[in-house]
Parts: sequence; C-alpha cells; structure tokens
Amino acid sequence: MLVVLMTSFAADKWITNAQLSLPLLISAVCATATAALGIPLLRRLKMGQFIREEGPKAHQSKAGTPTMGGLLVVPVGVILGSLITRDAVASQQLLSLAALTLAFMLIGGIDDWSSLTKHTNAGLTARGKLLLQAMAAAAFLAIAAWQGWISSSIALPFGLELPLGLLIWPLGLFVILAESNATNLTDGLDGLASGCGALVFTGLALQLMLRGDNGDPALAGFCMTMAGAWLGFLVHNRNPARAFMGDTGSLAMGAALSGVALLSNSLWPLLVMGGVFVAESLSVIIQVWVFKATKGPDGQGRRVFRMAPLHHHFELGGTNERSVVPAFWLATAGLVLLGLVLRP
Repeated sequence: MLVVLMTSFAADKWITNAQLSLPLLISAVCATATAALGIPLLRRLKMGQFIREEGPKAHQSKAGTPTMGGLLVVPVGVILGSLITRDAVASQQLLSLAALTLAFMLIGGIDDWSSLTKHTNAGLTARGKLLLQAMAAAAFLAIAAWQGWISSSIALPFGLELPLGLLIWPLGLFVILAESNATNLTDGLDGLASGCGALVFTGLALQLMLRGDNGDPALAGFCMTMAGAWLGFLVHNRNPARAFMGDTGSLAMGAALSGVALLSNSLWPLLVMGGVFVAESLSVIIQVWVFKATKGPDGQGRRVFRMAPLHHHFELGGTNERSVVPAFWLATAGLVLLGLVLRP
C-alpha cells in the first residue's frame, strides 16, 4: 500500500501532466469506507464463503467469511474512474471500460450467488461462465471496433511493432477471457489478488503517463481509481481477511486490466507486469494437462505442482500464507518495474 502511495506522489512530482495521487486517494478512502459499511451487511445476509474440501486444510477455518466483497468496491473505482475527464472521446472510452468491468462483476456475482445458494464452492458451469464472459467481451470489442479505438498493431519495446490486422480482434477476446480468469485464479489467499491488482493498475498508469504527447491522463486516472479501490479493499482483505472479493471482484479486475491494455495498446506491459497472474494461470493449465496425459488405469496421473494454482504449491511446501502473499506482491512489484523499463 505504501509503495503505491509513494509511487503516485513521486509520479505527480516528476512526470509532466501526471495527476495520479488524487484519484488514488479519493478512491481508496471511499472504498475503505464502503467496505467497512458493507461487510457487516454481507455477514448478516449470510454470504459466507464455502471452502472446497480438496484445498489446503488450513483454509477450512476461513469458511463463513463473507464473499462478494467486489460488489462493494468495484463500483467505487468504476464510477470515480468514469468521471476522470471531460474530453468527449476519452469519456466514451471510460464509459465502455466501466460497462465491461461492471458486466464481468455481474457475471462473477451470478457465479458467487449460485455457489451460495447451492451451498458449495461450485457456481456456474465453466462453459456457462465462459459464454457470458465472451458475450460481454465481444460487445466491448464491437464498440471499440466501431469507434476505431484499438490499434491493429501491438507496440513492443525498442520501437518494434507486431502488425496483426484483423487478428487483433480474436486476440482481444482471448486477452479479456484469459486475464479475467487469471485474476480469478490468483484470488486464493488473503490480500493476494487485491495487492497484486493494485500494483499492476499503478504500473499501467505510470507507463501510460511516461508516453509522449503528455501521456494518457484519462486512462491513467481510471487505472488509479481502480488501484485505490483495491487498496481500500485490502484494508479489510489482508490476513486474516474480513471479506473475500469473490468472482464478483476478481473477474471485474481482470476485465478492467485487459480493457485498459487494449484501448491504450498496452498488451505488452500488461503481459510483463501481470506476470504473477500469468504464472498462476499457467500452473493450472500445466497441472491439468500433465495429469490427463499421464493418467493410468487407476484414474491417477502425475502432478507437477503439489497443488494448483501456484500459491497453493508454496503453501503445501510449508511456506506460511503470510509469507507467500508478500512474496507474490514483491514479485509483482519487480515485474511492474521491469514492464516500465521495457515499455514500448
């Protein structure tokens, strides 16, 4: 939290046209207050998380902790972020980002609510959830295509570009789906996803303001209101968590990150800065693929990790949750710094 605050103040002082700290602080304060008021309501409504039995045994003590916390803070970041500029084109882009983020929040909310009503950790079917996500992402991309907001080339470091032409649209769909589900997989330890998300949003805002032509203050400001929302939630989500963000928050986080990256031609910075999200997702893919490929007649296969996603691998190796989370934050901070050095 302190790193994000200090970075935003430093950026305002040293980067031309940067105004990152004010939207960050306003959003963080509002999100902290909203969560403080809303979490007791979630508890009274019996919105307690169900913990999957096959997960780490230490997590069973978390059963009953209120979930769907994203419902309390995502609208704070989205509403404040959509009001960040008066420029007509930028305002339209921010409204489309807000719609994408809220749509994924709604999908996550349906999934969380389904889990609660079924009294299990399984909500929507994987196919059903993916279909809803694809529909929301396709609507966002259709608007962006109509308005000509998304470049057909991907900006890379050292002045390089990767021209994709029409392939940018299926890639855009893949990025939104992959990023939203990657942030969802990362939300498995107290404060892990919220802390990493705040750092990546801040990193994207910095690289946007370090570009020529005085940067992109509108999208950068949106990133900082979202970073502030997750810092405000982190006050209540750090170990021991008083509330979980649920799919309601994690899917919205990934959708917002990918939406910003697509609109600002920042897919490369997002890939680097969000390396922890990528690693978490890849660990699940590798684990499932190897298990299926080596499955014997007894139905058992080999496992690369003790448990996937990756954070559970370290947990089951004996590393305490309170050590795993700061380590992943530190890794994210390092990747954000690398993304700034290797920015397009």
